[in-house]
Amino acid sequence: MAELKTKKTDASVSAFLNKIEDPQKRADSKAIAKMMGEITGLKPSLWGGTIVGYGTYRYEYASGRSGDWPLVAFSPRKQNIVLYIMPGFREYEGMLARLGKHKTGKSCLYINRLSDVDAEVLEEIVERSVEYMVEKYG
Repeated sequence: MAELKTKKTDASVSAFLNKIEDPQKRADSKAIAKMMGEITGLKPSLWGGTIVGYGTYRYEYASGRSGDWPLVAFSPRKQNIVLYIMPGFREYEGMLARLGKHKTGKSCLYINRLSDVDAEVLEEIVERSVEYMVEKYG
């Protein structure tokens, strides 16, 4: 069975965020980092070199594959900023309708910039996601 490549590292989150070339994406990423830190009460860790994550949970699939992953995380990518909302979005359809310009994947929320979305709705999605993950995984 293949081992998960993206793991928690000891690299500096601040150094990573400060190296983001686009000034708007850097400012947005720092604001998201602050928001996630306030919501979780946890310090961030860099996962795999490009993902800023908060907390850790252990998952295990029916296949027996298991691993560790952040409770909530984000990654400033070249195209957009990806927020990892681990429970997915089935429970957040009403909030997503009010969020603003975004796209979703299975557990990924893609935004171009914070000014495209309603910050309060984004915070609510992150808060509910973290609450769900803590309740489910401890």
